[in-house]
Amino acid sequence: MENSQTNVRNALKYGDLYTRLSALVMGAGLMAHKQIVKGLLVLACEIAFIYYMIMKGLHALSMLPSLGTETQGKVWNEAKQIYEYTAGDNSQQILLAGVVCCFVIAAIILLWILQMRHSYHLQKKLEAGEHVPSFKEDIRNLFDKNLHITLMTLPCLGILIFNIVPLVYMISMAFTTYSKEDEHLMLFDWNGLTQFKRILNMNGNIGRQFWHVLAWTIVWAIFATFLNYIMGMVLAMIINRKDTKGKAFWRFCFVLSIAVPQFVTLMIMNIMLQPSGAINVLLQNLGLTTAPLPFWQNKLWARITIIVINLWVGIPYTMLQVTGILQNIPAELYEAAKMDGAGPAKIFFKITLPYMLFVTTPYLIASFVGNINNFNVIYLLSGGGPTYVGDTAGQTDLLVTWLYKLTVDQQYYNLGAVIGIMTFVILTIVTLITYRNSSSYKNEEAFM
Repeated sequence: MENSQTNVRNALKYGDLYTRLSALVMGAGLMAHKQIVKGLLVLACEIAFIYYMIMKGLHALSMLPSLGTETQGKVWNEAKQIYEYTAGDNSQQILLAGVVCCFVIAAIILLWILQMRHSYHLQKKLEAGEHVPSFKEDIRNLFDKNLHITLMTLPCLGILIFNIVPLVYMISMAFTTYSKEDEHLMLFDWNGLTQFKRILNMNGNIGRQFWHVLAWTIVWAIFATFLNYIMGMVLAMIINRKDTKGKAFWRFCFVLSIAVPQFVTLMIMNIMLQPSGAINVLLQNLGLTTAPLPFWQNKLWARITIIVINLWVGIPYTMLQVTGILQNIPAELYEAAKMDGAGPAKIFFKITLPYMLFVTTPYLIASFVGNINNFNVIYLLSGGGPTYVGDTAGQTDLLVTWLYKLTVDQQYYNLGAVIGIMTFVILTIVTLITYRNSSSYKNEEAFM
């Protein structure tokens, strides 16, 4: 950024008449310095920007601070014997238009900086008697030296339009009153950090639910990640033993569970564990229970059930992940350890586990983050329940499933946006701290 500022400053200070004129008429310097087509395209962008700002942009910016003030009108028509409604301001559309306008302004500023720098660069080339590439040569370079620009432009635009703009729009909602509370779905206003205070206030209903959901989300992610990892590793070690017969058959049995779509498995488990489901009916018919077990009706039962079912779903994936790594551990290490009198437990904790952790730390971090955002398992198994009266979050809801309920089911869009921001902040902090303190990051050459 500092280099860009220096280049623009040099262009304004030392540039010729046309380079300086580019500060007002974008592309003038390019056209004067023998790149007419490129200069005309830049000028067309400036004209389009001015037209957009006059027609829509200025109005969008002017409405952004207030997000609209005119409410929907309701007048009784005596002749028709009906109520007639007059359209008021739609704060949602105003906010979106304002966010888009800010991005358009940022884009034109970036284009202004680039064309100023390029104009000054062309000026220096001409002064030095160097060749200035034509438009055809620039196009040819886009498929040769600058092929990365050609290939990355569309993906970057896609990320900007479909990821970054909606993300900024969602973040903006967190600072508004956009929710069904007090009927703020059509016309809402900015309210600063009010929703953040509600979320962080442990004495309030929303704050209490947030901290409970956050605590369960962390507990769930730890159990779901490390139980799957450890048990998957143990399973892979058992199958990889020299004395194990039919290794391919055992691997096939566990891989077969992966072949069934996960949502099918989860939905079947949900039905089987209902009070009138197959499991409870079977247990009662065998006389092992006198009443249905509360798999989804009791908080503790529901949480344990979800963790156990997730093991069935997740262990085969971990087994496949670590099988190849186990086979790459040098056999000489095991032979040397056995000659020194080390037993199986010592070999595991001194050789196998450190090697596995070193190689799979990024995978563990990705699994932990994925489990925090594991919408499918929670929503398809328990639906987040059981839910207490007056609560918007169930006892097995994760932050991501609670966010879904707040927005889609209950229309608390501002609270949902806050939950999304908090989830992003938590995941970012945990991921960066964990990875930067891992041996995979600190001691990259250890197992080379």
